[in-house]
Amino acid sequence: MQIPIGVSNRHIHLTKEDVDKLFGDNYELTSKKELSQPGEFAAEETVTIKTDKSEIQGVRILGPIRPLTQVEISKTDARKLHINPPIRPSGKIDGTPGIKIIGPKGEITIDKGVIIAERHIHMTNADADSFGVKDGQYVSVKTAGERELTFNKVLIRVKDTYALDMHIDTDEANAAGLQTGDTGELIK
Repeated sequence: MQIPIGVSNRHIHLTKEDVDKLFGDNYELTSKKELSQPGEFAAEETVTIKTDKSEIQGVRILGPIRPLTQVEISKTDARKLHINPPIRPSGKIDGTPGIKIIGPKGEITIDKGVIIAERHIHMTNADADSFGVKDGQYVSVKTAGERELTFNKVLIRVKDTYALDMHIDTDEANAAGLQTGDTGELIK
């Protein structure tokens, strides 16, 4: 019952409208690297995210474009920015803080959309059947190594277009001494 682990650094998802505001009309993102989920990529393009007290430059855009703009950061990033975003599943942005986003051709301010991504496992329906889990269920994942750790409250996300992969942020990976490509054992 091993699950591959992917470590997710801070990143941003953008709508087409916001891509155009930040990079220019009819701008197309350039793929730098394919990601573990089919059709998703890390773009060459980066932006700066900024609050009244601090900023982080070089925040990678993930493509393709999305129906809403969302910024995913770690707790360490949140402290640097002096904001307190909630831990949420992707797309659940109601009641979250906003932020200024600066690109080479313009800037935008979103009134909501900054989250710390809830750790989760992407899997297909066949994977879910094999592991005996269902979409929306929470499980635990035990890791091995010098700093072995059990992650509790790991959300299962099931869709046949997904590839099996557990996503954790850099703070979580550092706490457990993990890197992309390591594995964990799913415990129900």
